[in-house]
Amino acid sequence: MSLQRLAAHNRPLKVSFEFFPPRTAEMEEQLWRAIRRLEPLAPTFVSVTYGAGGSTRERTHATVERIVKETTLTPAAHLTCVAAAREEIREIVASYWAIGVRHMVLLRGDMPDASAYCAHASGYASTPAMIADIRTIAPFEISVSAYPECHPDSPSLDHDMELLRAKVDAGASRAITQFGFDSGVIARFRDLVRRRGIGVPIIPGIMPSTNIKGVRRMAAKAGVRVPEWLNRVYDGLEDDAESRKLISAAVLAEQVEELLAEGFDQFHFYTLNQADLTYAACRLLGIQPRAIPAEAAA
Repeated sequence: MSLQRLAAHNRPLKVSFEFFPPRTAEMEEQLWRAIRRLEPLAPTFVSVTYGAGGSTRERTHATVERIVKETTLTPAAHLTCVAAAREEIREIVASYWAIGVRHMVLLRGDMPDASAYCAHASGYASTPAMIADIRTIAPFEISVSAYPECHPDSPSLDHDMELLRAKVDAGASRAITQFGFDSGVIARFRDLVRRRGIGVPIIPGIMPSTNIKGVRRMAAKAGVRVPEWLNRVYDGLEDDAESRKLISAAVLAEQVEELLAEGFDQFHFYTLNQADLTYAACRLLGIQPRAIPAEAAA
């Protein structure tokens, strides 16, 4: 890895950030510290997630509305098919448009009890069906998910790519990948998608984190492989937060360098409501902070 080579590139790059809605007052403070820290980097958009089964729907809406009102950022609201009737989702979508949201991240979602997915009796049978219906409400920009290592519920990568095609045909304008640690796998997935004639941007999802145990749990649920070398470098550092932070920064820098070398020019950071590692990676990518107007920063 060469930090000098990474910092010396001269390609125009785009970044986006993902946050999750806070459950407590303390978590809300942490979220807004992260938002304010990253806001000067002028991301293309910031997304706010849902919990399983839409369990954080109200908190997601409140967070997105506050971003609209109090920041210079462009928010994208997550929405899932799970546990909601079609009319309920249409009402939620219309309420987002009314407060100025023009970008949605549309996903199938996970069941709240971690059981196999089951469509709501009065809901959408699939993500493409939800996309097509929402496009009749307002001309939202729509992002969707993609799974370079295959979705854990999918029978094959071929199935995943055909589902991605259906989402694009229904109106999606970009695909954000599940986080992963093998840049070659992400690049090969993009190339396979391109060979199928699917032309929307494929944006690598990157997860900066010092919590390797948490990453392992999320990876196991998502079907993502954590490389053995990554497990080894964290071994024995459970009580050494400073060393974990240094290692995480090095791992993150290496990954963005690899993805840049593979030709990617857009990156989506799953921030986990923490800003420092994401901020550092963006600076390595050459993204300079801008001044925030005083009225927006208040």
